[in-house]
Amino acid sequence: MAQIATSMANAFSNESEMKAMDANRYATKKTIAQGMLDIALLTANASQLKYILQVGDQHQFYKLMLIMISLSIILQVLSGVLSLSLSLMRDCRMHKPEYYQSANVINHIRTGFAFFTATINLFISAFDTRLPLLIGGQVEEQK
Repeated sequence: MAQIATSMANAFSNESEMKAMDANRYATKKTIAQGMLDIALLTANASQLKYILQVGDQHQFYKLMLIMISLSIILQVLSGVLSLSLSLMRDCRMHKPEYYQSANVINHIRTGFAFFTATINLFISAFDTRLPLLIGGQVEEQK
């Protein structure tokens, strides 16, 4: 009888652990965190664009930086529009199997935009002359 009671108690504790790990709650938190990171990147790009426009042609890579920052902002906005359309599709039509293919295509395109945005921002960081050079373990200010 004691074994049955122990087994029942273990079953109830496992069930409560499964309820604690709700997949929808995890997905919601992940989406919110990703949105905050997207907003932070958009804010950083806006700040970099402001700096480049203030400095003007005096910046060594003015045209390149202007093009890359603008392209990054455009890709972020398009990615946001695709995310909105995907969430609207999920809320309105995802119960219908014929919309699965288009949702996957939109998701892949959005992932591609995110990859290219990250790559462009890597190059933006490389060409940013506001950052000091690190040579031989010592920081050397650019002139």
